[in-house]
Amino acid sequence: MSAESYGMKKYMKGALLLTVAALIVKVLSAVYRVPFQNLVGDEGFYVYQQVYPFISFFVVWTSGGFAVAISKVLADTDDKDVKRAISRVIFSFLTILSLLFFSLLFFGANTLAGWMGDMQLAPLLQTGAFVTLCMPTLALLKGVFQSKGQMEYVAYAQVFEQLIRVMIILVGTVIVMVTSKSVYAAGNMAVLGTVVGEIAGVILLLFFMRTIKCKSRTVPTIKKWVIIKDITLFSISVSLSSLMLLGFQLVDSFTVYTMLVENGVSAADAMVEKGIYDRGQPLVQLGIVIASSLALAIVPLIAQKAKTSGRGAIPFIQLTYRTALLFGVAAALGLIVVMPYVNEMLFTSQDLSGVLMLYVVQIVPLSIILTFTAILQGYSKLKVPALIIITGFLLKCFGNIMLIPQFGVTGVAVASNTGLFVSAILLMLYVKRTAKLVLAPFVFYKHVALASIAMVLAVGVSAVLLDVVLSGISGRTYAAIMSGVLIMVGASTFITIIAKKRVLKEKEWFLIPFGRRMALYQLWLNKRK
Repeated sequence: MSAESYGMKKYMKGALLLTVAALIVKVLSAVYRVPFQNLVGDEGFYVYQQVYPFISFFVVWTSGGFAVAISKVLADTDDKDVKRAISRVIFSFLTILSLLFFSLLFFGANTLAGWMGDMQLAPLLQTGAFVTLCMPTLALLKGVFQSKGQMEYVAYAQVFEQLIRVMIILVGTVIVMVTSKSVYAAGNMAVLGTVVGEIAGVILLLFFMRTIKCKSRTVPTIKKWVIIKDITLFSISVSLSSLMLLGFQLVDSFTVYTMLVENGVSAADAMVEKGIYDRGQPLVQLGIVIASSLALAIVPLIAQKAKTSGRGAIPFIQLTYRTALLFGVAAALGLIVVMPYVNEMLFTSQDLSGVLMLYVVQIVPLSIILTFTAILQGYSKLKVPALIIITGFLLKCFGNIMLIPQFGVTGVAVASNTGLFVSAILLMLYVKRTAKLVLAPFVFYKHVALASIAMVLAVGVSAVLLDVVLSGISGRTYAAIMSGVLIMVGASTFITIIAKKRVLKEKEWFLIPFGRRMALYQLWLNKRK
């Protein structure tokens, strides 16, 4: 009892720290996109979102995927000299890799912009190329701190990076739109904000590193190429889940605008449609924050449990899966039922709300994918998850090519959901076979479905009644009131059903980040006569 409880508590404490940081980062990410879109319009949002996945793809792989991989490799040895030698090899390798990425983006900017059908995007790609030069230091420092269990430093750095980034993006965009009014200059300023934010993160982590005392010792001989191979495979496996959404956005950057134009849509209208479609991206980011935070913390835990006791990781896996699915379904369905109002409240219009409803459905499979790839990473299963993710990516590519000519941006959303759901189902089957477990009993799914139906009905009835009450109000004020009230109604209904049916036990809620109040509410609710 005590050993397992301690391990679970330590795991969830790490998840709590990363969840708090991720929540702040995702909220900031959504917050800056709203005024940014309001300042530059849908065309300006298209400009930024065309380039964003290129920059973020390299950032997430190196500072995200490599950081987790580094933490796992360093956690596998207790010898400080070996850890130091491994760190030096990794840093040298990442430096070479970052220079290659820089060259690809900076010197290949015109080629990439040409493939996207908009040569004015080239300067943005060149500005973003400089972010890759921060990656070796950022990845290594984050990996070292995570391997030591010092999640707070990683959390502080994530928040600091995003604060600096948001400040530069918003202030810079206001200045640009007041002066030049160029949406491409505004997009370039947004990309510059990312570069400066990463530099700020490096500086902060270097400051934290000063508190760690390192005695100079003889550096032992290690197998460099084995380390590089392991780190690369681990990083690809870990980051494939996080990069899947970015990979899909890359496919969209190369296909949506160009194919819309090829099929008779004017260049200006194609930019606007792509910009409106991209409104869904920050909403999805917010929807998967719980799953991504749990996934980040579960990798070292399962690796440890898998080595010490064969089935010791099973309770962690089951709880993480059920939590991720629960929050994923709630977030996706909640956004769907209030999308027209949220769309207008945040982005000034209800345009393409139906498409955005389809877009946010991907929160559910993404939550599952993030969880399962992390679980399989803990079991050192790399090849099959990678093949599954690649299969989903290929389905997305094929779907875009086949569906955009006939269905436009609706086909883009369908293609994304198809690739993600296929990947999620295949990963679920593989996890069940690998860990030999039942992820959740049938009654869990039944109660989640019941809570979902109740939420939809409650929001639907409330929307009709509220529309009568607010008959004299219109525009964004009306949308904001409707969004706020309906979100509260939907969330309270869903949470109450989940608590009443005890979908998760009270002791499980206590272990989940922010779950203490839910556990107390569940106890109170079920004690009532």
